[in-house]
Amino acid sequence: MDPAELLLILAGSLAVSALARWRGWPAPLLVVAVALGVSFIPGVPSIEIDPEIVLSVILPPLLYSAALDVSFQNFSQSLRQIRRLGIGLVVVTALVVGLVAWWLVPALTLPGALLLGAIVAPPDAVSASSIGRRLGLPRRVMTVLSGESLINDAASLTLFKVFVAIIGGSMLSVGGVLWMFVLAIVVGLAVGLVIGVLVQFVRTRVPDSLVGTTLGLLVPFGAYAAGEALGGSGVLAVVAAGLYVGYNSPKTGYETRLQERPVWASIDLLLEGFVFALIGLQVADVVRAVSGSSLGLARSAALAGAVFVVVLLVRPAYVFATYYRTKGQRNLGRRLGRHLVERMPGIRRLGIVRRGRAHRSEHPQPQFSRRELVVVSWTGMRGVVTLASAAAVPTMAASGEFAGRETITLVAFVVTVGTLLLQGLSLPWIIRRLNVIDSGQEERDGVEEVRIFELSVREANDYIDQHREKWGTKYGLDELDGSIEILKQQYERQATVLLDENELDQQDIDAPGLDTAEAEKPRLSGPQLTSLRRELIDFRRSVVLRQRNAGELDEDVMRSVLRGLDAEELALDTSTVTRNRS
Repeated sequence: MDPAELLLILAGSLAVSALARWRGWPAPLLVVAVALGVSFIPGVPSIEIDPEIVLSVILPPLLYSAALDVSFQNFSQSLRQIRRLGIGLVVVTALVVGLVAWWLVPALTLPGALLLGAIVAPPDAVSASSIGRRLGLPRRVMTVLSGESLINDAASLTLFKVFVAIIGGSMLSVGGVLWMFVLAIVVGLAVGLVIGVLVQFVRTRVPDSLVGTTLGLLVPFGAYAAGEALGGSGVLAVVAAGLYVGYNSPKTGYETRLQERPVWASIDLLLEGFVFALIGLQVADVVRAVSGSSLGLARSAALAGAVFVVVLLVRPAYVFATYYRTKGQRNLGRRLGRHLVERMPGIRRLGIVRRGRAHRSEHPQPQFSRRELVVVSWTGMRGVVTLASAAAVPTMAASGEFAGRETITLVAFVVTVGTLLLQGLSLPWIIRRLNVIDSGQEERDGVEEVRIFELSVREANDYIDQHREKWGTKYGLDELDGSIEILKQQYERQATVLLDENELDQQDIDAPGLDTAEAEKPRLSGPQLTSLRRELIDFRRSVVLRQRNAGELDEDVMRSVLRGLDAEELALDTSTVTRNRS
């Protein structure tokens, strides 16, 4: 792909994405559909890209950005279900697809068929998440879908490496495969955490927000490269680094947080559009390549259709079967626990059951209704990893040329485009039809914002009273009292606005309006008042962070509250700069 083609694809996908966003349509689906049509126009050149570029340059920033936005609090609470889908479902899908493909086309060989299964196994939550956010899917459902997409790529790519090695002539035992999985997970997580800790250490100590934001842009590429170089999963390294940095982002400077949010949003828009355009543009070339292969177009297309149906059926079967099996095991465990307590009173004295109940209440697993499970079952759209893996299928096997390469590539593209269009287009209708919409989430978040605002202001007032004498000595008691009275009245007005509207309006923060009596009181000078307000904003942030760490505040609500405090401090700095220039 030359620079002109790259620029044209980026510009075209951006234009289509802009149209989709303007009309309220799912951008990935429209980009794929338009690119698919363009690929069959006579004279359109073949589009080729190194799969390693997709895996090491395009995938890491997309995963890292998604990990930054995921609530680690909700992620950890849903970890059991995320693991079940992100690892278990990938393995099951790869095995079922592989066995079906081998049965239908023995010429693929079992390793080749299993390689195909690994390629089409991981869903991509980009389109599902955009639809879910727009329609208001429950937060617990969005957490599981987002978490699944963060870890399923690692499972799929590890399986891909295993079957590529077998096709190349390596002899791997079951123990060897399990060791590769364990090594990928442990090394990947360790590398990601180390990089995340180091990056966060630097970002909290470097006051330059531009440097902090730029450093954040380098993290996904460095984490992926380091994880792969050390024999682990580069994908898990990126995810671990993103989760750690995202969880600790309140400890960085407010300017860094305000700057990097639109930066990552722009990167997501550009890269997602490019990836989905690439998927559509390559379909015609894949069809032409299969037409001249040993298996032929008709046989390959029949296999693609069969695999597509299998992929659609495996996910709902697995989701429902494992969910109710796990739920039944939990109920059985509770019944056995009660039975043991009744028959063996000593267990109660040991406190084992009580500690187990306390742990469950502290980290409750989210429960899903049947309707929510249906939605989860239908969010199996494939994406960037399937595209990159299909392009990376080897041309040679241990016995010579790998004859099934073109067929595997066609099946992968049919499954990717088919799931994007079929499931992506029907998912909004299913969500509305089943009414899997949490219409009260916004209201509950508003109530929480009111609560945390009032708590932070109440504790800020106590903080003011505790430091009154120290500040009075520093600034002058009369001037301090006059300014503190104004600040407290501003907080009261802000609280009233929140109670009435359930939202924090920046105008109500910056321009509260003072009556004549207040204006005539002695007040601190501009720099002194700015210093005092900044200290109080920092204190209120610490209150919000403490509530999050204690599990009393949802992390998504915390981020919304912090954005309000960041905006307040930005307005404070802006007014200071304006005053200094005048």
